[in-house]
Amino acid sequence: MAPTIRSPFRRTLALMASAAILAHAGMNGVAYAQAAPQTITPGVTTPAPATPETTAPAPTPPAAAAPETAAPAPQQAAPIQAVVPNSGPASVADLAEGLLDAVVNISTSQNVKDDEGAGPAPRAPDGSPFQEFFNDFFNKQQGNKGGNHNVSSLGSGFVIDPAGYIVTNNHVIEGADDIEINFANGSKLKAKLIGTDTKTDLSVLKVEPKTPLKSVKFGDSSTMRIGDWVMAIGNPFGFGGSVTVGIISGRGRNINAGPYDNFIQTDAAINKGNSGGPLFNMKGEVIGINTAIISPSGGSIGIGFSVPSELASGVVDQLREYGETRRGWLGVRIQPVTDDIADSLGLDTAKGALVAGVIKGGPVDDGSIKAGDVILKFDGKTVSEMRDLPRVVAESTVGKEVDVVVLRDGKEQTVKVKLGRLEDSDQAAASNDAAPDGSQDDGVITPEPGENNDMDQPDTGDQAQPAPDTPDQHKGQVSPDAATPKNVLGLSLSLLSAETRKAFGIAESVDGVVVTEVTPGSASAEKGLKPGDVIVEVAQEFMKSPDAVAAKVQALKQEGRRNAQLMIASANGDLRFVAVPME
Repeated sequence: MAPTIRSPFRRTLALMASAAILAHAGMNGVAYAQAAPQTITPGVTTPAPATPETTAPAPTPPAAAAPETAAPAPQQAAPIQAVVPNSGPASVADLAEGLLDAVVNISTSQNVKDDEGAGPAPRAPDGSPFQEFFNDFFNKQQGNKGGNHNVSSLGSGFVIDPAGYIVTNNHVIEGADDIEINFANGSKLKAKLIGTDTKTDLSVLKVEPKTPLKSVKFGDSSTMRIGDWVMAIGNPFGFGGSVTVGIISGRGRNINAGPYDNFIQTDAAINKGNSGGPLFNMKGEVIGINTAIISPSGGSIGIGFSVPSELASGVVDQLREYGETRRGWLGVRIQPVTDDIADSLGLDTAKGALVAGVIKGGPVDDGSIKAGDVILKFDGKTVSEMRDLPRVVAESTVGKEVDVVVLRDGKEQTVKVKLGRLEDSDQAAASNDAAPDGSQDDGVITPEPGENNDMDQPDTGDQAQPAPDTPDQHKGQVSPDAATPKNVLGLSLSLLSAETRKAFGIAESVDGVVVTEVTPGSASAEKGLKPGDVIVEVAQEFMKSPDAVAAKVQALKQEGRRNAQLMIASANGDLRFVAVPME
C-alpha cells in the first residue's frame, strides 16, 4: 500500500517540476527577447556563433534556414539580463530621521463644567426592553450636574528655536488651561502661550528645556511649485511621529478660513491631530503649517491645506517679539473688479481691487487714493484679485512708505502711501465709514463675498418702501428735473432734495441723484439697484442732476462702452460700484 500512496505523489512532483521547467524556459525566452532586441532579426531566430565551415553564405533563404537554426538557439543564447522594475521615488528615510526630533506632540486639557452645553437627555423608545436601564442611567447623569471634568485634545507642533520656541495652530491650544509638549525621546515639558493670531490660526509656545532642543527653520514657500514633493510629520489620531509624503497639489487656495487665505494644497496624508505640524520640502525646510483638511469622514482623502511659510514666518516673528501681530493698514474699502466693471473702466481683464471708499482719518484720507481707483500693484506686488490686497497690506511694516499703482481716469498712476497700524475691530468700528458688516481688521475693508449682492441692502430697514409715493411727493418741487424724472438705464431719477431725503431716509452727508423707481427686469434691477439708492458718480464723474446722468451715459455709448460704472451710495452713505450694461 505504501508504494501505491507514494507513486502518485512522485508523479505529481514530476509533473510540477516539468511545468516549472517549461515555465522557466518560456520566461527565459521572453526575458531574452526583451533584454536584447538588437540581436534578433524579425522572422529569423538568432543563430549560433559562426565557425570557419559555416561562414559561407547559405544557398537557402533565411526563411527556409530558420527551422534548422531554431533548435540550438536557446542553448547558444547569451546570459539573460533580468529586467529590473522601477523601484519608485527615492527614500525619504534619511530626511525624516533628521527632522523627527524637532516635531512635537501637543496635548491640552481644559476644565469644563458638566452642565455646559448639556441638552435634554435622550430617551429610549417606549416599550423597549432597555427602557428602564436607559432612563435610570441618564437620570443618574442628570443628577450629578454641577461638577467639572477635563477635556483633552491632541495636536502637533514644531520647534523653531533651540531655546524652546514652538509653533502650532491656534485651534490646537485655544481655550486650554494646560499645555504639555511631548518630545520624540519621551520627555515632556509644560508650555506657556507667547502669542496667538486667530486670523492665520497660528500660535507660538515656549518651554524651558534643560538642554538645547533640535529645531527646524522656515523655507521659502513662494519658490515651491505644483508637483514638488513634500513631507508631513505629525500626530494623527495620537500616533506621534507619523511621516507621510505627497506633492503640492495647488497653491493660493481660498477656503474661507480667514481674511488672508493663501493655502498650499497637498495630497500628503493629513488627519486629525496633524494640525499645527510642519510641511517640509525635500531640503528639510518648513514651507507650510498643516491646518485644515476637506473630508466627509474626518479622515484624509488627499485634500489637505497648509499655511505657507511666506505668510507664517512674519506672523511668528511678530508673536515672538511682541506677543501680538502688528499689521499694516491702508484704510480703504474695496470690492471685486468684475468683468462688467473692468469693461466700464477700459481694463482688458478683470484684475485689481476697486476702492469703494476711504476711511476718514486713515492713512489715505489725504486724497492719495480715491474712491473709484483700482489698485493694481502694492509695494511692487501685483494685485491680481481683490483678496490679494488685504494680505499684502497686512504683511507690510507699519509706518512703511510704499508705492501703490492705481488706475484713475483710465490711466495708471503711482502714488506714495505711508501705512498705518491695523488696530483691533473696536477701533475700526468707531469709524463713521465702517463697512456694513463691521469688518475693518483686514488691512483693508472688504465686503462680504459675492458680486455686490451682500452690500446692496442698506441698513435702513424698510425705509425704502415709500418709493411708490415719491412721484406725488416730488410734483410740488420747483426743479423741472424733479417734476419730470428722467428715465435712464431703467431708473427713474430725481434731484436729491429735503423731501426725497426724508422719504427715503437718506443721510445729509450723501450727495448725488436719487433713484425713485426701478423698472422690473431691467439691467439696473438685475444689478440690485432699488429706490432710495443715490447715484454719486458715473464713470468717476460726480453727478449733480438727472440730466447729467443721462448725458454721461449717452457719451459713454458714443465712446463704444458697453457698461456704465456707477458709484452708488446707500441711504446711510455706504458706497459701492455697479457696472450696468447699456445695451
